[in-house]
Amino acid sequence: MNKWFDFYKGKKVLITGHTGFKGSWMSSLLLEAGADVHGYALEAPTDPSLFGLCELKDRMHSIEGDVRDLGHLRKVFTEIQPEIVIHMAAQPLVRESYQEPVYTYEVNVMGTVNVLECVRQSESVRSVINVTTDKVYKNKEWCWGYREDEELNGYDPYSNSKSCSELVTSSYKDSFLKSKGIAVSTLRAGNVIGGGDFAKDRIIPDCVRSVSKEETIILRNPYSIRPYQHVLEPVAVYLWLAKEQYENPALAGNYNVGPEEADCLSTGALTELFCRKWEEQTKERPIWSSQHDGGPHEASFLKLDCAKLKAALGWKPVWNIEKTMEKLVEWYHVYLTCGNIRECMESQIREFLNAGSRT
Repeated sequence: MNKWFDFYKGKKVLITGHTGFKGSWMSSLLLEAGADVHGYALEAPTDPSLFGLCELKDRMHSIEGDVRDLGHLRKVFTEIQPEIVIHMAAQPLVRESYQEPVYTYEVNVMGTVNVLECVRQSESVRSVINVTTDKVYKNKEWCWGYREDEELNGYDPYSNSKSCSELVTSSYKDSFLKSKGIAVSTLRAGNVIGGGDFAKDRIIPDCVRSVSKEETIILRNPYSIRPYQHVLEPVAVYLWLAKEQYENPALAGNYNVGPEEADCLSTGALTELFCRKWEEQTKERPIWSSQHDGGPHEASFLKLDCAKLKAALGWKPVWNIEKTMEKLVEWYHVYLTCGNIRECMESQIREFLNAGSRT
């Protein structure tokens, strides 16, 4: 297993946003490690949901709550007394942020304020990870990867609200948390894909919905380039860094986590890879076509420079895009054929951790 894995046995961890796609993988991984896992979130945001499919509500302490509710959140911190906090709760969709900008800022900015305020008043917390996004950077559409010291100024309400979340974290860290010996980092992940994502307006869930209905996959913009990575890549880094800064607060900071240069693909290339892997798994070849729908602005080119994380932790990605797509298609095939979702996930987690221990 990975070098950080055993650290979590018996550790009390609070995850906000645990009912989401990434939060469900995080919870499953922590349960595999033997952690004392607590979650605070609204109901799962999709139906079906990964949270429901892998029966997490019955396997961890799951609390229904809204990060905008400071009073309730404060009570939860007092009751649980967490050692490690992973803040993942968010309104995560660009298109929804155009439709609901006020709600997006309330959740993504004031939600972060509330979590950090509870951390400030806590006597138990030692390590905090705030999960943001690669979209926090002011996107200049250049061909090289953004580094952690680049300007923060996301364009759309979602991206901009996460930029604000970064600034809030920086202020709380410098004003309150550093002096208390609480290590705080923000992690800016590239586009995350993997089994169990059912969100709207995301490329892989859209592909799966189309193939399940035997329909053509429609792409809004096949030329947009993004850093795609399996969901376990950033989730493992969040836990690894939370452990390292727990033991050495000097490692706390702002970090990018994304794939290697070769795994930054256009949406069209990613979809073509999905179709190929789907055919290998099912013997049926999906088809796709481009059809711009006149939707709101989205960046067309975005890459990350992850040299800082590699230097700090000796980290490198475990699964390349080919392996990522293979495991993703495997998961959805199990789902669509009514197989054992939990068994599939636990198998993929073990395979990922074992592969990571050899890198």
